[in-house]
Amino acid sequence: MFCAKPVHRFFIISLMAFMLIFFRSTDVASAIETGEAVKRPARLITMAVEYPGVKIAKGEEQVSMDIIFHNKGKSDENVSIRVDAMPDGWSARIKTYRYSVTGVHVPSGKDKSLTFEADLPKDVTPGDYQFRISASTLDGRFKMSQPVTITVMAEEGESKEPKGVRLTTSYPVIRGPSDATFEFSLEVDSKLDEDAIFDLAATGPQGWVINFKPAYETKFISSLRIKSKQSTSVAVEVKPATGAAAGEYPINVRVSSSNANAEAKLMVILTGTYGIEVGTPDGLLSLDAKQGKPSNVSFYIKNTGSAINNNIKFMSFKPENWKVEFRPEKIDSIEPGGLTQVEMIITPYNDALVGDYSVAVNVEGEKAAKSLEFRTTVKASSAWGWLGIGIIVVVIAGLFGLFRWIGRR
Repeated sequence: MFCAKPVHRFFIISLMAFMLIFFRSTDVASAIETGEAVKRPARLITMAVEYPGVKIAKGEEQVSMDIIFHNKGKSDENVSIRVDAMPDGWSARIKTYRYSVTGVHVPSGKDKSLTFEADLPKDVTPGDYQFRISASTLDGRFKMSQPVTITVMAEEGESKEPKGVRLTTSYPVIRGPSDATFEFSLEVDSKLDEDAIFDLAATGPQGWVINFKPAYETKFISSLRIKSKQSTSVAVEVKPATGAAAGEYPINVRVSSSNANAEAKLMVILTGTYGIEVGTPDGLLSLDAKQGKPSNVSFYIKNTGSAINNNIKFMSFKPENWKVEFRPEKIDSIEPGGLTQVEMIITPYNDALVGDYSVAVNVEGEKAAKSLEFRTTVKASSAWGWLGIGIIVVVIAGLFGLFRWIGRR
């Protein structure tokens, strides 16, 4: 007994110290937890997807990953959740270990996990497939969205190129005048495993004529057959509407079959049409002239195209030693529909014989030209006329005098 007292006393002291430490640590933990609760915002909830991007081998049937909600606020939250975007042919759901769900209750300061599952189509091809998971609190205060990318890898030895059809052209933009016919060359490349018939269609500006032709042929077609994994060329003939103004005009071309389709965007840039009209105000193409004397004749030039005609020049074709002048000597430009008057001065050769001659003028614009031909009648000078009359009078007077002289004898 005498020896047991120190042991008993030591035991009691140790027990009291342990109890003191236990209760103090409990109070500290409680205080810390209370402090953290005080620091939390009134409401705050977040969503995270465990694996926003995954790669799987072709042949797998399903992909699954966790979605984690963390409630950092002071109040519990009820959250609705859904998969609001997925590729065609795929199916996806949000679930617990047992049920598919559309919502979840997340207590304050706690985490909750759900599972996202996606089923692959049987005919899935290698490539990237996009999903979007969205969630929101019932009152709409917090809205969350997370994209998910599932990459299906090609099997060893399999091409990663998607099956379907490709439509390509080396020259998608062609420029020319409004009255031209444009022709695009397209390459239709089938990636299908079987032969297919592709329908051909095109849309363009109103009034335009668009046709399809086999390459290097003139007949029109509306469809074509392409063998598996083969390609063929097709021509697209485009005729602008009459009077189409200068500008850019898009042409959309589409090829389609029951299993695949493709589109190509083409562009026609019209620079306008070029045309001129040349004539005289009264429609007459003749004039009278005298040797060595200038004679004037007027003609007009009208721009009948839809584009500006620039740098208009004149060239004459005349008899030898004749002189032809133009006023003005050239025209810088004429607007579409514009009209300009030109004066042509013709001077016959001094020794030109009386008679009809041809004088032609060629009007050359930037991308258009016209010609006029004038019949020029050279008449004798009036002095020669009076001289002739004088000679006739002298001859008559001489004959009269001769007759009188003979009569006296």
